[in-house]
Amino acid sequence: MGMALGRLHLITDGRPGRDPVALVRAALRVATPDLVIQFRPADDWTDRLAYELANQIVALCRPAGVPVLVNDRLHVALATGAAGGHVGADDLPVSAARRLLGPAAVLGATSRLPATALRAIGDGADYLGVGPCYATSTKDGLPVSIGPEGLRAVARQCAGTPIIAIGGITAARVPELRAAGAHGVAVIGAVSDAADPSRAVAELLAAVAS
Repeated sequence: MGMALGRLHLITDGRPGRDPVALVRAALRVATPDLVIQFRPADDWTDRLAYELANQIVALCRPAGVPVLVNDRLHVALATGAAGGHVGADDLPVSAARRLLGPAAVLGATSRLPATALRAIGDGADYLGVGPCYATSTKDGLPVSIGPEGLRAVARQCAGTPIIAIGGITAARVPELRAAGAHGVAVIGAVSDAADPSRAVAELLAAVAS
C-alpha cells in the first residue's frame, strides 16, 4: 500500500433521499490527510448510476488528495480511477478482488473474527474493517455487535495491519476503540444523520488525530 491509510473512513449513505455527493462536499470542506471516502452504492442502484456518482466523487476528491474507495463494485473502482475498493462477506473473495484491482490499489476487507481477518490479510487485504462494534441502524441484518473487546481480539492477531472499526461509531467512542487497537474508524450515520455534516466530520477527524 503506497499511501499511509487515513484514520477516518467516511462511508457514503445510499439510503433513499440521501445525497452521497453532497456528503462528500461537506467532508471536503474540513478534510485533513486522515480523511478517506468509501463510496458505497446501494444494492438496487444500476451500475450506470454507481459509475456516475463515483466519477463525481473521485473528481471532487482528487484535487484535495483524498483517496476514494468503492465498496463491492470493483469494476466501478477501476473505471473511475479510484484508489481502491472494499469487499464484504457477500462480495468477491479478497484474493479475487486483489487480482482484479492489481497490486497497487488499496483493498479493504470486512471481518469480525481473528481467523477470517488473518485469512483476508493473507489473501491480499491492506486493511480490515472490523465490526459491527456497536449497534447500528444504517444496515439491516447485521450480526450482534462485537464491542471494543471483539476488536481487540482481531487487532492482537493482526499486528501491523490497520484495523478500521465500524458500526455505531461516534466521536465519543473513538478513544476506547483506539485503545483497543483500532487504527481508525469508519462512519455513516454519525455524519449523514448530523444536522451539520461538516462539523461532524471535523469532530471525528479531531478525535482520530488525538
